[in-house]
Amino acid sequence: MLLIRECPELAEQAAEWFHGNWNIPAAEYMGSIKECLKNEKAVPQWYVVKAGKRIIGGAGVIENDFHDRKDLAPNLCALYVEKEFRRRGVAGQLLRCVCRDMKEKGVDMLYLITEHTSFYERYGWEFLCMVHGDDGEEMRMYRKETENAV
Repeated sequence: MLLIRECPELAEQAAEWFHGNWNIPAAEYMGSIKECLKNEKAVPQWYVVKAGKRIIGGAGVIENDFHDRKDLAPNLCALYVEKEFRRRGVAGQLLRCVCRDMKEKGVDMLYLITEHTSFYERYGWEFLCMVHGDDGEEMRMYRKETENAV
């Protein structure tokens, strides 16, 4: 597990990798990663898992993941594991790492939006409510206390 703030040489590769998986402009990720590298605030933060030189998984923590409940922050975002590395515990490692890191930075609760109905429950996240995305679509909001890292 690599914390981008501790591996600034991965910033550009990570921004491109997240862009390739979520279709949000790489420049948006790079801007957030640059804020992370300043290490002045708890949020934003970015995390990756590598196999050799290749990023195979990653996640971030940002203030708001494109939804109308600005009070439910910060948000876990962009969790993704390459298909050939799924079902090997990579997502669980990422979630544990993020929760531990956020707790160390003084963040007691994390939120996330998802269309998945059971994945996050396996890792101790609990359904909180429905929220509206910036596009107006309803999505599921989950929360997790960071002290209860999986």
